[in-house]
Amino acid sequence: MSLHGNDTALSAIRDRISCQYPDSLFRLQRLEVVGAASPEGSIAFNRWLSERRAEVLFNYFGQLEQLPDSMMSLTFVGRDWQGLIRMVEADANVPYQSEVLDLLHEIVAHNGEPFDGLDAVAWLKHLRGGKPYLYMYRHLFPELRASQLRLWYASVWYLRKLQSAPLTAFPTPLTSRPEELSPLTPYFLPKKSPLYLALKTNLLYDALLIPSIGAEVYLGGNFSVAANWSYGWWKTDHHHWYWRAYGGDVAVRYWFGQAAHQKPLTGHHIGVYAQAFTYDFEAGGKGQIAGRPGGSIWDKCHVGAGIEYGYSLPIRRRLKLDFTIGLGYVGGQYWEYKPVDDCYVWQATKQRHWWGPTKAEVSLVWLIGRDNVNRKGGEQ
Repeated sequence: MSLHGNDTALSAIRDRISCQYPDSLFRLQRLEVVGAASPEGSIAFNRWLSERRAEVLFNYFGQLEQLPDSMMSLTFVGRDWQGLIRMVEADANVPYQSEVLDLLHEIVAHNGEPFDGLDAVAWLKHLRGGKPYLYMYRHLFPELRASQLRLWYASVWYLRKLQSAPLTAFPTPLTSRPEELSPLTPYFLPKKSPLYLALKTNLLYDALLIPSIGAEVYLGGNFSVAANWSYGWWKTDHHHWYWRAYGGDVAVRYWFGQAAHQKPLTGHHIGVYAQAFTYDFEAGGKGQIAGRPGGSIWDKCHVGAGIEYGYSLPIRRRLKLDFTIGLGYVGGQYWEYKPVDDCYVWQATKQRHWWGPTKAEVSLVWLIGRDNVNRKGGEQ
């Protein structure tokens, strides 16, 4: 809750609540926490997010003895269309601002429900080829994912008559009757940037008996970094059958397309990658070793680099499939040998230079992070 100085504001509010003096002219009557969400995503998902954000503030102030449960309330706004209208009106950089405002007012008139055969968000995405929606998604939507704190105070009239000091303690005027409640200026608590992390395994490598594990983290701005590692070291001495490989790669990816704008780590992606690996393959005859025999992966391993393209398809609420193909170069030194008894009999030392497909993934991906769930496909 320290983002944008919210910890200071919350501490000040908490101190004010904790130090209510018996002779104070004003008494706290009610505290309301309002959770809101930006338009993208399903209504059910946005309502769930609103509830979680509101609960953070509710739990924070619920620890005070001066605030019994009867004085606290939660309100869940869901998609905050009115808040978006205010932000669009205040931002002259919104593309086609007047048309966006006309559409938003029409959406509010329909209570955010589908009309003319399209969902409200779909109307925004279709307006002017999606340019206004993309701007709002990047610059306005994050500010809508917030919790709002409202405090209501009432004046104590019999104490007010006893004191002659002018009322200058609060920025907004109090009501004329004690039973009416007047809100102070609200405090806003923007949502922290969520963590988008994914763990994965390449099913193609797993099927080849080379188990793999990988991780990917979203950096922001539609960029992510992914790393993979695989290891399989098998042999059958009776037939001199060796199937050994281990290594890994690191990739930087850029995500694009409609799905990528709705949620990180979803949809199309392109990237660049670098890889290093070694292997030992032999099936009853001449074998090949990439990497110095008996050394580590860095001893004459094969190295490569290339460009990749992929697409991530949601299948369950926290699971997806990622299909990726990479083209590039792999090169390095390798040794040919013949296995004789328990020895490798060296035959030749050669260089490999390969241009073409150097990476293939059909990865099962597990999404980690509070907001890191699929909104389309599978469970919601």
